[in-house]
Amino acid sequence: MAETEESPFGGCLEKLKNYVRTRKGTILAAEILISFIILICYAASSYGGYTAVAICEMVFAIIFFIVFMLELNKQFVVVNWLWSDLFRAAVGAALYLITSLICVIGGTGDGARIAGGVFGLLAGILFAYDSYTIFLELKSSRQHAAATTGR
Repeated sequence: MAETEESPFGGCLEKLKNYVRTRKGTILAAEILISFIILICYAASSYGGYTAVAICEMVFAIIFFIVFMLELNKQFVVVNWLWSDLFRAAVGAALYLITSLICVIGGTGDGARIAGGVFGLLAGILFAYDSYTIFLELKSSRQHAAATTGR
């Protein structure tokens, strides 16, 4: 007899498609993609010491993407996921902006390093925008919580 059950990965694929359509999912997917591009650029340059920033930020973005996509943030309430995500995005913006400026300014003769620096500047702006949207979400949730207490 033919089985009519769906693949166990079918639900996960639907969650992935639905989450990428949200604003937060799009931002995290863009962060993963641009970090991967920066990783390739820095790995192709003659000095690949800046790959650590791209690797760390890509891994952290993947972790938060999976947590928010599978809604694990609602199951593991020990961690304050919004504040953790704000910290991740703000640190990522600062690190990308600093390392990218160093690579663009000091990368004469190394095109891959300069390209990684330019993409890093774009990533710094993207991470800063992500931290701004998270800050607005924290601010609105705090105001909503203060309004419901009625004190």
